Amino acid sequence: MSTTTARNKIGAKQPTAGSLVASKLSPAEASYRHVIPAGDSWIHEIKQGQYFRIVDLHGNQAVDTLFYNARDYSDRYSVQDTIQQQRNIYLTTGSKLISTMGAVLLTIVADTCGRHDTLGGACANESNMVRYALEKRHMHACRSSFLKAVTEWGHGMSKRDITSNINFFMNVPVTPEGKLSFEDGISDPGKYVEMRAEIDVLALISNCPQLNNPCNAYNPTPVEVLIWDSTQ
Repeated sequence: MSTTTARNKIGAKQPTAGSLVASKLSPAEASYRHVIPAGDSWIHEIKQGQYFRIVDLHGNQAVDTLFYNARDYSDRYSVQDTIQQQRNIYLTTGSKLISTMGAVLLTIVADTCGRHDTLGGACANESNMVRYALEKRHMHACRSSFLKAVTEWGHGMSKRDITSNINFFMNVPVTPEGKLSFEDGISDPGKYVEMRAEIDVLALISNCPQLNNPCNAYNPTPVEVLIWDSTQ
């Protein structure tokens, strides 16, 4: 691990932009709590009006996430519509996550990290091979985790339902040439992002197992998800 990466895993630099807002909700009052081990997937329904938090327990962990309308899985998170309506390629407090049919799936209501990627996509066995080395092709990847989760979930979901995702806590700056650059993270241990479900949604997470770029400081770690039924 490089000196820069080690520093960011322990205490990442704070973003210069973004709306840092802490939540008033207490973890002790959450109706649901679950720790997702490094490299694992998680799928769960979140009801309209519930609050959903993802906690970066150790810092610098990329959390690949997809959302779907729980009543119609073909209506899902749309990176294009979300960026277009908000004129911002990053997500933070106040961002509305828009679906392919124009519905607001969730609104980010609290964020102690400050900026989240919605362009970098999910790692795949094929991209591991192309980006890094032929022998990396068989390493575990987020698209594999997504597919495993939707297959086990059933309800007609399949590979075709795995589309462009959000990378919470991941730092993917856009260069002046318009390219994407995967950089050391900007999150610290305990940082979180919290959302309010505006309709019933299905949340799908791959807790990224990537070992080949700095998105996880070359050291994937667990994250925690919490759900509250109301603002108490």
